Amino acid sequence: MDVSVSEYSDENNVLCEDLTFGYRFLKPENASGDCLFVLHGSGLDETTLLPLARQIAPRSTLVAARGRIRQEDGFRWFERITPTSFEQASIRAETAAYAQFATEVARRHGLDLKRATFLGYSNGANVVSSLMLLHPGVVRRAALLRAMPVLDNSPMVDLSATQVLIIAGAADQTYGPFAPALVTLFSQRGAEIDARIVASGHEFGDADAAIVRQWLAGETAEECTKR
Repeated sequence: MDVSVSEYSDENNVLCEDLTFGYRFLKPENASGDCLFVLHGSGLDETTLLPLARQIAPRSTLVAARGRIRQEDGFRWFERITPTSFEQASIRAETAAYAQFATEVARRHGLDLKRATFLGYSNGANVVSSLMLLHPGVVRRAALLRAMPVLDNSPMVDLSATQVLIIAGAADQTYGPFAPALVTLFSQRGAEIDARIVASGHEFGDADAAIVRQWLAGETAEECTKR
């Protein structure tokens, strides 16, 4: 189910640029009190995942930020060396900046981070995974679409209070092979993991929306397959 723009407050579609990251704040008129922090992929911007986020949680408040690194006609979250190797100093600096942003934007808009889900796609998902590892406690629930491990040295933090959904694409030849390593990385740190594979490449779609929506509702993979 999609949600029309008219169901959101007047703050919709206004890019706020007075915090660490530019962001859009979208609050539906019948907001549930839950919120989604939305992080786009490489070469995109903060609007890219909004239709998917609305499909997943039409009553959730959305915080969609824009990465600060220019890439072609869009943006990314940290510098890369190759499609699967990344500048470590850039990862740590931008992740620290986003941790500060999440805290500040939650305070500004009266959001409860305990009721927040961080929804990231590709490069945005990699920021969320780095955020959990480098700044534990900010993220308690994360949905990672087409993600991979990006830190050369991942600290052994306690993520036992964190729920992580990882969705890989069966035909994603770039990131797909790294998905098992990401599952292992978070499992070793005690996170509650739900790992899925969808019949797609690196792109996201309706199948991802359905899985994230069911996961947020507390349905397990086995329960979803019985529907």
